[in-house]
Amino acid sequence: MIIGIPKEIKDNEFRVGMTPAGVSEMVKHNHIVYVQHTAGDGSGFTDKEYTEAGAKILPKMEDIYATAEMIVKVKEPIEPEYKLIREKQLLFTYFHFASDKPLTEAMLKAKPICLAYETVEKPDHSLPLLIPMSEIAGRMAIQEGARFMTKPLGGRGILLSRIPGVKPAKILILGAGIVGSGAAELAAGFGADITITDINLPRLRYLNEILPKNVKTVYSSETNIRKELPDTDLVIGSVLIPGDKTPHLITRDMLKLMKPGTVIVDVAIDQGGCFETSHPTTHSNPVYTLDGIIHYAVANIPGAVPHSSTVSLTNATLPYALALANKGWKKACKEDLALANGLNMIEGKITFKAVADVYDLKYEPISL
Repeated sequence: MIIGIPKEIKDNEFRVGMTPAGVSEMVKHNHIVYVQHTAGDGSGFTDKEYTEAGAKILPKMEDIYATAEMIVKVKEPIEPEYKLIREKQLLFTYFHFASDKPLTEAMLKAKPICLAYETVEKPDHSLPLLIPMSEIAGRMAIQEGARFMTKPLGGRGILLSRIPGVKPAKILILGAGIVGSGAAELAAGFGADITITDINLPRLRYLNEILPKNVKTVYSSETNIRKELPDTDLVIGSVLIPGDKTPHLITRDMLKLMKPGTVIVDVAIDQGGCFETSHPTTHSNPVYTLDGIIHYAVANIPGAVPHSSTVSLTNATLPYALALANKGWKKACKEDLALANGLNMIEGKITFKAVADVYDLKYEPISL
């Protein structure tokens, strides 16, 4: 198969769809890999490293899309890419259709095969291609939240870590999945006072056993969240419903419960966000203040650490990319239902129910 790896063009997105090591594995299986010139520079991988791994370098994004049978990316295509995508071309990347109607409409019109990283789901409901970026996003949420808690950046001037004689920062984490637990683990190491909420009691019991005692677990309800907000310095929103739009757990009227300068980080913004007042921001302009509350809603948080993110992502996606290239997408999905769950669109038909439901469009079940 002919695989294409274009350069990411989303604002401050420095990751790349595959490392040179990943390319080498594809080439070993007799696939042809084209990489756009300088696609890996932002992640610290040079064109020379890709050519040494067996890739061929093409100068323009247009060349990659025109040549490849399968496109391997990190982020969803954005408007300049829409016209380059061909009917029946396989796109393997994050899509997050449920929060992006223009993208959904563009892909329905272009009619490629859209296989979304975020909905590849195993029988145990784990999300193998979302986990590596969620691990990074959870840790980055604490790191970025701590930065904007400082006074020069508009925060209340609260130190994340514990110091003698001073109460530690209080953090509320909504959602106890990979993002939430990773955020709690990092913040706990600094000595912060952490509350993590979820509706999954077995998950809360598990985290109660393994996380330090400065992490408290609370069942997620509007009442419980409202009780926590007045004393909270940093809120991390990390709720996920795979492939579906995220529910709003903090509404605009709840902002008035928080102290001015409180920071809220919406890691769920890719799926619409779990704060009613969230809208996507970028690494070049990451925050805005509304009703005195600092909102951080960068839609590609792991893009700030592109080398680590690209290596971690390739480790997870490579076995699936190889299966798709070796067998073709139909056979690969037939033999691996986890991969089949990643099929969101097939040639102009929506094959992921949550996406169809969000836009009240026709759902076409996959017939394997």
